[in-house]
Amino acid sequence: MSKPVTVTVTLDTPIAREGEKVDKIALRKPLSGELRGLSLAEVMNLDADSITKLIPRISNPSISEHEVRNMDPADLVECGKEIAGFLLQKQYKG
Repeated sequence: MSKPVTVTVTLDTPIAREGEKVDKIALRKPLSGELRGLSLAEVMNLDADSITKLIPRISNPSISEHEVRNMDPADLVECGKEIAGFLLQKQYKG
């Protein structure tokens, strides 16, 4: 089995937690099972609700859905763009 693909997103607005700030999130390419209950078309179109549900499943450190809902919109879009890129076949990537 190949190693999971990951990307690191540097947040414009860090997520505040007790005693720490999360300023970077590693996102792992989701497996098919982690996309359960989500519309792939909505994920590809950067639908906020779909991205908000998916980030907690594939993030390190683990980001809760509540934390995602409180993210800076620019950071949510950046995470969504990276996730959408994971779903493209290699032949369609630049």
